[in-house]
Amino acid sequence: MRVAVVGHTEWVRFAQVPRLPRPGEIVHASRGWDDVGGGGAVAAVQLARLAGEVSFFTALGDDRHGRAALQRLQALGVRVHAAWRPEPQRLAFTHLEASGERTITIIGPRHAPHGDDALPWDELAGMDGVYFTAGDPAALRAARAARVLVATPRARDVLTASGVELDALVRSASDEGERIAAGELSPAPALDVATDGARGGHWTAAEGRTGTWTAAPLPGPVADAYGCGDSFAAGLTHGLGSTGSVEAALELAARCGAACLTGAGPYAAQLRLEG
Repeated sequence: MRVAVVGHTEWVRFAQVPRLPRPGEIVHASRGWDDVGGGGAVAAVQLARLAGEVSFFTALGDDRHGRAALQRLQALGVRVHAAWRPEPQRLAFTHLEASGERTITIIGPRHAPHGDDALPWDELAGMDGVYFTAGDPAALRAARAARVLVATPRARDVLTASGVELDALVRSASDEGERIAAGELSPAPALDVATDGARGGHWTAAEGRTGTWTAAPLPGPVADAYGCGDSFAAGLTHGLGSTGSVEAALELAARCGAACLTGAGPYAAQLRLEG
């Protein structure tokens, strides 16, 4: 399997708290740490753990946080192709509640790779699967050269402007920011996948087939939900690229989301394929 991610990253401060503070209240974190995060980065690490290697096409702020993100991604086994931006690296602050919920505050604009950045875009033509979270239309067209292209609706402006057909759009059924109206994407994605947490989710194929799946059993106690959706998307990309089967891809994706839920932060418990 040859896989890649085209997208964004953030430098994240995590704080484990018993619950979110009420307005004006102070809460004490039991643990705090910094790590690389964001949908593109989390999916890239999960794909590296599924496929053995992954290429990540991204853009980073040319400051200490951007350089820390690069070093951490490389330490996590990701082959990073980064365009450097003069603006500061995008930051995030994430509360991780005892219930497992995560609440995120973003600081700064998203850095996205562009098709005219001096990155090895030709490599994408040899990929079995690419997951797209951010970029310009030229970057999306380069990603379309892969055999399977999966994207998030968080990149909706680029998706609607490009006219590129997706093999799959993966989104949260409960997130207003990820809803896509009928006809909003033209051509329509071949597969629309909507996740619904512990209830599993449902899918619709362009030719009219529909289906559902159930959530995978948790391999351990719940830790936090940060990165679960991005890990699911990575599993879906790997599954569609390796088998072409919707059902098999969703089974793998569900296992990836469940595994991530049992680790503190995005990387502690991500799924690894045996062999």
